[in-house]
Amino acid sequence: MPQSHKTKHHADEKCHQAQDETLSCEGAQATAVAEEESTPSSPQCGGIIQSLPAAGSCSISQGPQTTTSASISSTRSDDDSNGQPDDRAIAFAALPYSESSGSDFLTRKAGLLEQFLLYKYKMKQPIMKEDMLKMVHQNYHDRFVEILKKASERIEMVFAVDVKEVDSTSHYDLVSKLKLPNNGRVRAGRGLPKTGLLMNLLGMIFIKGNCAAEEDIWRFLSMMGVYAGRKHFIYGEPRKLITKDLVRLKYLEYRQVPDSDPPRFEFLWGPKAHAETSKMKVLEFLAKVNDTVPSAFPSYYEEALRDEEERAEAMHSQG
Repeated sequence: MPQSHKTKHHADEKCHQAQDETLSCEGAQATAVAEEESTPSSPQCGGIIQSLPAAGSCSISQGPQTTTSASISSTRSDDDSNGQPDDRAIAFAALPYSESSGSDFLTRKAGLLEQFLLYKYKMKQPIMKEDMLKMVHQNYHDRFVEILKKASERIEMVFAVDVKEVDSTSHYDLVSKLKLPNNGRVRAGRGLPKTGLLMNLLGMIFIKGNCAAEEDIWRFLSMMGVYAGRKHFIYGEPRKLITKDLVRLKYLEYRQVPDSDPPRFEFLWGPKAHAETSKMKVLEFLAKVNDTVPSAFPSYYEEALRDEEERAEAMHSQG
């Protein structure tokens, strides 16, 4: 069976079972932008690391406030007689930087650099190493690699974009993990990436048995301060983004639950999601956010391994 049909058939079978000082004008602008983006209603700057419990656990543990991060936590209930995922287990939260994190000067420098990088991305301006060094201050140039690594990891965890050196002229760019239009912005013009939101939605769909009820999606998004019909300063009108734009782009599938009356809807991975990422990559993303490894979540990891094997077989059969 072709991979696309096999994956869709498998999903259909399981569907009903189971986020200091400035040294330049640009620095001040970047800080202002970041302050706007560090409100509790967004997952962008500041967060709560929440550990993803082992499969079968219904508990949700909440860690201390820390620097930029956001996580999705979910479990499957081994005791659920219907074999469906436990609806209680989902979390994605964000808070501003804590005072304790600010006491670490390198962390503060990384946070400042993170804000600068996001500002450059948002304004579609080139990111040059010499400008980043100005943000870090000459006294810390010997720690630049470490500071950039910290900032890059936090941006990756929240926005699902990678900080990459583009060429030998020390030109850097933020590159979306998925091939969303306009390098993750989805729509034309300036703005911040939507890739992190999409990766988390794909993760939720995966851990909910390869499909997620629309009410679960909106419950999840409400924990981020994102609501249908209420314009979000990063995502715009969320319902349009999720049920129209990402569906039109074939990253999500949005369909009515068969025989539901009144009509209910659910989300699955779309063909572009299957083509550009995998369950293992999504699980790796969620694991990194939770500062662990994919194998820490055995049932999801086993399913992701099976998916990798199926993909390898499909590629082999296609020559």
